Amino acid sequence: MYLIDISRNGQPSYDARVNQSLDNYFVNDLKLPGHGLMFYVNQPSVIIGRNQNVWAEVDIDYLHEHNIQLVRRTSGGGAVYHDMGNFIFENILTDDASDFGDYGHFAEPVLKALQTLGINVAMKENSSDLILDGKKWSGMTMFKSGKGIAAGGTIMYDLNIENAKKVLTENQDEKRKRLGVLSKRSPIVNLKDYLPDGMTMADFREYLLKELFQVSSLDDIETYHMTDAIGKVADQRLAETYGTDEWNFGHNPGYYHYTDHQFEAGKLGINWTVTDGKVAHIKFNPFFKATGDLTAVEQQLVDRKPSSRIIKKAVKKGNLTNIDADQLAEFLESQLTSE
Repeated sequence: MYLIDISRNGQPSYDARVNQSLDNYFVNDLKLPGHGLMFYVNQPSVIIGRNQNVWAEVDIDYLHEHNIQLVRRTSGGGAVYHDMGNFIFENILTDDASDFGDYGHFAEPVLKALQTLGINVAMKENSSDLILDGKKWSGMTMFKSGKGIAAGGTIMYDLNIENAKKVLTENQDEKRKRLGVLSKRSPIVNLKDYLPDGMTMADFREYLLKELFQVSSLDDIETYHMTDAIGKVADQRLAETYGTDEWNFGHNPGYYHYTDHQFEAGKLGINWTVTDGKVAHIKFNPFFKATGDLTAVEQQLVDRKPSSRIIKKAVKKGNLTNIDADQLAEFLESQLTSE
């Protein structure tokens, strides 16, 4: 096994969209031989499964207000929160898929490292969660591509649990629509309070890597360093897909279209579906604090044919003060009536 260093120009990458897309690149394209391990930290971000409806899983207003990234995985699984108090480990195998689906196989080295410290961690029965005192400190996911696998999960050292609870607030109306895969919420716990006194996050990282690679010094770990060429490919993929709002916010089951428009107050996105000439689903995604009631606008449009008159009437219901009503109506008409 070798470590995959995803830093660029000597600087760690904390951009969750960059880091999340690299596993896909390593498995599908670069295909380094053997068993690689990515081990990194993300800035505050919500990672949702490829087939999840973001509107059912995330408090979008809280997300934007607190500058939390939204990242849609290329694999399945539920919604999780990451921040600078949380490690992510990712096993990359490009020529051996024999352990696909066996979460326990990939969890075992991490569990053993913590058990060596006397911490009673385990894998939850019939689950991909790793638990301590009945609470989750790691959620795992994996995907397969040909003979390749990416399999890994989180390691919560000192995650901001309050942030996690607030941003991962489910929308019950959206849940009832049953659009996409729903997350299974579990109580979470940080490992910090169970670790030896004085073990900082840097100490913990060093300990884990030494245990995972069975070495006495980090200098003894075989390391693959990401090249400038790979960095350029990653940037291109971000620009085309994984870094776009269309992918992260727009790829929702049941919502077939996404676009956005720059108003004076900021960017406003919309997710929508028109079926048989009527608006089946619509959600607004303001990247700013909208004053008024966009939900009222949505409710007035659902199950109706989006004519100019209906759209203007719906916008009026929102009593919006920092979005020009005529501009919003024109924007909606240009999108909803083009189906």
